[in-house]
Amino acid sequence: MAREFASEVWRSRIGRQGPRKGLRTLVGEDNLGIELIHALDEQQQKVAIVDPNAYADILTAASRKAALQGQASGLSASKMNSNQLDALMALMEEYAHNVSDELAEGRREQINKAGRNIYFAWSGGISRSDPHYYRVQTPSFLIELDDTQDDANHIHSVWRDFSGDFGQDLLQHHYQVSHQKQ
Repeated sequence: MAREFASEVWRSRIGRQGPRKGLRTLVGEDNLGIELIHALDEQQQKVAIVDPNAYADILTAASRKAALQGQASGLSASKMNSNQLDALMALMEEYAHNVSDELAEGRREQINKAGRNIYFAWSGGISRSDPHYYRVQTPSFLIELDDTQDDANHIHSVWRDFSGDFGQDLLQHHYQVSHQKQ
């Protein structure tokens, strides 16, 4: 049934006009997030939905270091049943496979190491085509997706690695390590 819902989401967004009519990027990432929020029961959704209004963009933006202030929010994977946890794992696996095999293996190791120390947070509506945002947060990485701009037809998505982020400021690190006064 979840896959049928995903197909309905896909069809609901195809009516756009112009030379890219019918094109939809990050289909798996978006659909799997929607499937996960719908797999949660009403009480779990109340915990997972951290804001009824979708955030306008990913929270970590284009900063050099991925960081969110405070404790992870949302629903803990430890509070999910096996089907819900499978949906969360499928979502993370979708992101893990967006890079080369070597990097994907590292991401899978991070997922396995996190165990159930994973939080899923959502903001915005949960109906098809509603502006929405979600994040998956562990001690070692953060995944974010927002589909809010252009009437929920423009997605931003990132996987941020807290220890090896592509946005890390390597020059600053070099100065700190190699040019510290003794």
